[in-house]
Amino acid sequence: MTAPLTPPPPPHEPSPHGAWPPAPGGDAGVAAAPHDAGHGQDGPGMKTELREAAVITVLVAVAGVLLGLLWVWLAPRVPLVGDVVDGNWVVYLKDTEGEQAVGVEGTFTLLALACGAVSALAVFAWRRRGGVPLVVALALGGLLGSLLAWRLGIWLGPSQDVLAQAEAAGKGVTFSAPLKLSAKGTLLAWPLAALLVHLGLTALFGPRDPEVYGPHGPAGYGRQGPPYAKPYEGPSA
Repeated sequence: MTAPLTPPPPPHEPSPHGAWPPAPGGDAGVAAAPHDAGHGQDGPGMKTELREAAVITVLVAVAGVLLGLLWVWLAPRVPLVGDVVDGNWVVYLKDTEGEQAVGVEGTFTLLALACGAVSALAVFAWRRRGGVPLVVALALGGLLGSLLAWRLGIWLGPSQDVLAQAEAAGKGVTFSAPLKLSAKGTLLAWPLAALLVHLGLTALFGPRDPEVYGPHGPAGYGRQGPPYAKPYEGPSA
């Protein structure tokens, strides 16, 4: 009879080199997720992220000029008519049942949603890693862009002085009402659309963090148990 085999090391004791070696038939490791070119696994650093966030905020906000121009061009006109009553000019809607006023806000909302989706796509294509500063910059830039587009549309659109327009047009002559947004919540369409689209793109196509556990347990474990483990065969005859 021979003595039993030397018992294996404890199953949870690492190798002298500080890591679990791969077991036969097990996984050799999990590949690291891809990262943005030029940056390491931990990202570009907080200073770089803040600098990039400031650039994104400015660029997205400046894009509000395009939204304002499109709003002035595509928004329907609300027809007004002026009349003289007791020597004073009175302005009223030509079509009291018209939906042009709703169309003005609806046009702004649809254009803002489109701008939010495009800005989120552009930012994600430029920096896939994402990060809190980038997301905050995207939302803040969208809000500033909406405010800029709103004020620019009012400035470039029909005059705010409707009485002066009525006098210039003449009695009973139709002229356009100034652009306005009655529901100020419309200004949030751009930042909300940008956040939702960016979140979806990051969830679907963003880089993944390295996995700590493989399909058969902790890294280094395979289907045949912990490393160096050998089944006890019993005493030989």
